[in-house]
Amino acid sequence: MAKDLWINLPVKDIRKSKEFFIKIGFPLHSGPGNMDHSASFSLGDNRVIVMLFSQQMFESFTQDRIADTKQGTEVLFSLGAETREEVDEMANKAARAGGTIFAKPQEREGWMYGCGFADLDGHRWNVLYMDPSKMPNG
Repeated sequence: MAKDLWINLPVKDIRKSKEFFIKIGFPLHSGPGNMDHSASFSLGDNRVIVMLFSQQMFESFTQDRIADTKQGTEVLFSLGAETREEVDEMANKAARAGGTIFAKPQEREGWMYGCGFADLDGHRWNVLYMDPSKMPNG
């Protein structure tokens, strides 16, 4: 069984993307991956690693073209927040770091509070706080 998850993303400019993710609070991963053509961040209890690769390097791994994020969404990454305030803070950090907010912080269905932003390369991220005491049964 898999013990951790590595999310690999193509980026146009490693330096700028690395700065963006540091500004929104992603901690650099102490393991492999921080080089001129890549950057590595750990999330949670170091069980999820976000790897940024230059587009050329990413295409060499996948043997495929990179999706055009201006034409559509290739994936939505969801990050769990512990509070509504944490959602608001992440939206503010993402906007200040140069990201695009596509869904302002708001309540949904009476038990979720979240926002959505796109990073510098158009990859979409969702930050979500869920209140278990208000979740519908089922």
